[in-house]
Amino acid sequence: MISSVKQPTVPITGSIVFRPKLTAPLRQFSVLPPLPALKTRGKTSAIAIAKPLCVSSVEGFGELNKKRSLIACKAYEADRSEPIEEGAKQVPSEAAKKLKIGVYFATWWALNVVFNIYNKKVLNAFPFPWLTSTLSLACGSLMMLISWATRLAEAPKTDFEFWKALLPVALAHTIGHVAATVSMSKVAVSFTHIIKSGEPAFSVLVSRFLLGETFPASVYLSLIPIIGGCGLAALTELNFNMTGFMGAMISNLAFVFRNIFSKRGMKGKSVGGMNYYACLSMLSLLILTPFAIAVEGPQMWAVGWETALSQIGPQFIWWVAAQSVFYHLYNQVSYMSLDQISPLTFSIGNTMKRISVIVSSIIIFHTPVQPINALGAAIAILGTFLYSQAKQ
Repeated sequence: MISSVKQPTVPITGSIVFRPKLTAPLRQFSVLPPLPALKTRGKTSAIAIAKPLCVSSVEGFGELNKKRSLIACKAYEADRSEPIEEGAKQVPSEAAKKLKIGVYFATWWALNVVFNIYNKKVLNAFPFPWLTSTLSLACGSLMMLISWATRLAEAPKTDFEFWKALLPVALAHTIGHVAATVSMSKVAVSFTHIIKSGEPAFSVLVSRFLLGETFPASVYLSLIPIIGGCGLAALTELNFNMTGFMGAMISNLAFVFRNIFSKRGMKGKSVGGMNYYACLSMLSLLILTPFAIAVEGPQMWAVGWETALSQIGPQFIWWVAAQSVFYHLYNQVSYMSLDQISPLTFSIGNTMKRISVIVSSIIIFHTPVQPINALGAAIAILGTFLYSQAKQ
């Protein structure tokens, strides 16, 4: 026999399921007696202890003439209107976390490869890196403004102190972005990324001599293959260009300062990775635009644009749009992934990203590579990986 008794909500404390002893047949009643608290060992309840529980329904199972029967009580917290389901809040499994990180990395690498391919195509036909850099930031800023206006993404809550702390980060980001674009307009994509793999060396040197930080001997030793590999790759580069080389070096230094300013100025800020990079792009756009106009100018852009359209055709417009969109997307995903993983894991992922960009660009653009040049690149990338392990 199954019986069900509906009762008015009465505050109780204790467990949701209990086994009382029945000495008489179950009768209707209006008030439930208080339940004894049940101690659990090593487990925490999903129900707040400080909040009273209210009974929503009581169901008895089993025959009434039995000495023991099971009574299931559905309950909800005082500030909730729905019953609490068992296991509603569970910690994600390790497999789910690893899968999520894998998806982030795969997306990050794929977007970065696509960006570098279209970016190089645009720069080959339209050698104006300052305007190309400006369009990348403008496209990302427009995408995020539309997302906030249409509520596809929640707009961040910022104040003057936030933008004040973001200013040096945006300045360093602007310099690094333009310098890298200038580098790729002069040399092969693979060479730029080989030189940019030496960024950890700049990070250690700046932190040591300007900030006074110290590192274990293993970190300093890991710089030897980084510096040696980058030097070997530069010396054996068939299409070496000093402007391209210096652009990659300046980009390394600028991004090191961007990371330092970001760590110092953004402590305690509650803006998430996606919105943080959106704000960074908008502020960088404001900084870069007047300099791009002064260095290159609308007249040079107009002539170069007509030349590119006459040589490439309408497809050139798609290249410009693609490189702008994919630049924002790959940076956005990288900042989102940094919210989910440790800096060490991010550093390893960044190293693997460079490998994918270097290999794909060599294949797509048929970049001639000498064995000694490839060896230098491999040594530099290995040193970057060793650095990330030693920094742990």
